[in-house]
Order: sequence, then C-alpha cells, then structure tokens
Amino acid sequence: MELILLEKVKNLGNLGDKVKVKPGYGRNYLLPTGKAARANAENIAAFEARRAEYEAKAKDQLAGAEARAAKLDGVEVTIEVNASPEGKLFGSVSTRDIAEALTAQGYDVDKAEVIQSEGPFRNTGEFDVIVNLHADVQQTVKVKVVGA
Repeated sequence: MELILLEKVKNLGNLGDKVKVKPGYGRNYLLPTGKAARANAENIAAFEARRAEYEAKAKDQLAGAEARAAKLDGVEVTIEVNASPEGKLFGSVSTRDIAEALTAQGYDVDKAEVIQSEGPFRNTGEFDVIVNLHADVQQTVKVKVVGA
C-alpha cells in the first residue's frame, strides 16, 4: 500500500514522503489517525496545495513538545506501592501508574507517551523512564518506587 505522510512518523518517514507500508498498518493505524493519505493523484495534488499548512502544524506540534520536554526536565516522581520487606512489589508499576503520578504533579502526560524499556517495575528502587513527546522529542524522568 502506497501512502503519503501528512506528518512525521517515527521509523517511517517525514512530512510529504511517499512510503510503502503493509496494508494492515496503513488501514488500521496511519489512515484512521490522519497521519497519512493514499498516494493517488488527487491526494498528492491536495497535499501539495496544503503543504504550507501541514508544515506550520508540524512546527507547532514540535514547539509544543519541546515546551513540554522543558517542563519535564529533571522531574522526579515517587510512586508508593505495597511491597514485601525484601523490596518485591505485590503487583507492578506500569506506564499507566507513571502517567497518573505525573498528571497528579501537574504535568500533561499520556500513558502512551511513557516508555519502560525493561517492562513494568516489579521491585522498589529508582528507575529512568523515557517520555516520548514527539517523534523527535524525548525526555527522561526519574521514577522512585517505594514500598508502603
């Protein structure tokens, strides 16, 4: 399936690129979310006519993501959970828990933006978590998991 990208997509391409993707990825993700359009003559002409508008929108999104990253610089969040005396958690700390803790502190973070490279935390301690705010903008946040 050949598509034209309407915004930058990580690991795929930039605004205006023609890309070939598998039909399921295009139909189920790129087209419904408005990140791409089918690469036919009509859509390419419409894209070129509105290219400046798409570039301005992309620039605004990048500026907003950089502003959010500046707010998150050096942020630490503490999450209190039930744990055994040895430090093993009864359950785990997932991306949803981290996003909720950051939102409670006043930072606008969605759970889909939080990336735990090793998976959910199952022990107490300090961990670094990546918050992916944009295809080009990431910020590291320190998460302290303490037993209750």
